[in-house]
Amino acid sequence: MSRLRLAILDLYNGIPNQGMRCIREIVEQFSDLIEYEVFDVRVAHHLPDLSYDIYISSGGPGDPREGDGTWEGLWGNWFDEVLAYNESHKQKKFVFFICHSFQMAVHHLGMAEVTQRKSLSFGTFPMHITAAGEDDPVFTGLTDPFTAADFRRFQVIQPDPERMEELGATILAIEKERPHVDLERATMAIRWTPEIVGTQFHPEADADGMLEHFSRPDIKAEVIAEHGREKWIRLMGDLTDRAKISHTHDSVIPGFLNRAIKVLAPRVEVAG
Repeated sequence: MSRLRLAILDLYNGIPNQGMRCIREIVEQFSDLIEYEVFDVRVAHHLPDLSYDIYISSGGPGDPREGDGTWEGLWGNWFDEVLAYNESHKQKKFVFFICHSFQMAVHHLGMAEVTQRKSLSFGTFPMHITAAGEDDPVFTGLTDPFTAADFRRFQVIQPDPERMEELGATILAIEKERPHVDLERATMAIRWTPEIVGTQFHPEADADGMLEHFSRPDIKAEVIAEHGREKWIRLMGDLTDRAKISHTHDSVIPGFLNRAIKVLAPRVEVAG
């Protein structure tokens, strides 16, 4: 059979980053079944058409409620077109949103508040799986709570129950409760439809790559200066624990891709 076609929407605004490398490496694990193309959304204003079977829209810098007046509108039009296509076709398009894209999708559809955090979320944190998320294919094999990489200045909070119900969307994961912190827990994962899902954390983050990055003397010094030595030590500990970041990396996006392949190419056997 011909391979499924996947589009990666790069929202990093031309800034060198680990996220795109990680996304590519995960997708390339499925190279016998999937071929992919990268679209530079923010610099080149380049968006994929509807000829692709699967889409992954990346994280990125800046305020997810704003853009340059062009690219965010193009991105919103693309999302609307995918939703409209899925409503009118039996074979659907599959979409995965990561962090910045997740926040944009929520804001675009008016599903919750998207606000700036009091401080930067930086490092590895526990995530709590909701009842709706327990049997979701993207969390197969993960414990509750599970550990994920989380780097963001903005947050999705106060989901609108009526709007969520209208869209048929469900919350799959939230920030782990911290009784000593008097702040609302953010919504960390949402499933819009059986084909469309996203996370506010970074499931693509790989432990080995992050370990190498944060072990660099200049990066180590920067993290300690901005966040403290204890934060750096805890981050490095989570990265070396194979049951934490590595497990999340191996479960979430691969679970999404396995599900897409099973639906779009049901005669092909895939792991999981």
